[in-house]
Amino acid sequence: MDTSPALRDPRERVSPRARSLWHVTASLEGLLIAGVLLVALAVLTPVDVTWWLVLVVLALVAAYAVLVPRWRYAVHRWEVTDTAVYTQVGWWSRERRIAPMSRIQTVDHAEGPLERAFGLARVTITTASAAGAVEIAGLDRDRARHLVEELTVKADAEPGDAT
Repeated sequence: MDTSPALRDPRERVSPRARSLWHVTASLEGLLIAGVLLVALAVLTPVDVTWWLVLVVLALVAAYAVLVPRWRYAVHRWEVTDTAVYTQVGWWSRERRIAPMSRIQTVDHAEGPLERAFGLARVTITTASAAGAVEIAGLDRDRARHLVEELTVKADAEPGDAT
């Protein structure tokens, strides 16, 4: 009989402002892709067909910009315990990562221009793992700073060299 605890969703959510940031970035991405498609359509199709294709492309961009950020916010979670950092991300497929404190090598805090505008930041935790770094995006700026300090102290308290 297996007595190990069940894998559960991490407890913490990202900042609610992350949805707004993701709406803006999804809109910008969608408009860029739509612009490229519309230029290609203008060159490759007769003029009388282009107008309805423009409407279809814009409707798809709008749906993407509205639905994907909501879906991402429902899925993105994180948690820090005394022994590990847990993350869950994705919108189409989900990825759960667990980074033991003993494997943490570096903890980074970053804010891009759009993140700064929304008062958000991301924390990247580099580990001794072939899977790469663990990232927690969409955190409140102050919460991200405190998280970096907390993880640095906890990782430093672990014996060994994180390899």
